[in-house]
Amino acid sequence: QVQLVESGGGLVQAGGSLRLSCAASGTIFSIDPMGWYRQAPGKQRELVADITSGKSTNYADSVKGRFTISRDNTKNTVYLQMNSLKPEDTAVYYCNARYRDRRGWYIGWGQGTQVTVSS
Repeated sequence: QVQLVESGGGLVQAGGSLRLSCAASGTIFSIDPMGWYRQAPGKQRELVADITSGKSTNYADSVKGRFTISRDNTKNTVYLQMNSLKPEDTAVYYCNARYRDRRGWYIGWGQGTQVTVSS
């Protein structure tokens, strides 16, 4: 069973920064891509950013220039550096990964971490 464990959420003032981490554990043959989604109250879950094992990145327009996604392939860990945070960034952030174990390919989700940006 592959698990995705997130850390790093919290409360920050507008203009501040936070760094999220997500580590995948278990028997993993391959994990690609890894990414972050978020869901604000009353809204659908949306992609924030994702990154392939070859370090190609993709960002939502709303976070381009403010957020940076990165990963450590040796640790199966993905990071999200969030700068210049805005109140509209407030949401539960979920780690997401497509991984392959001995049985095949699966999609995994973390438990979610709350990010709250005060104005």
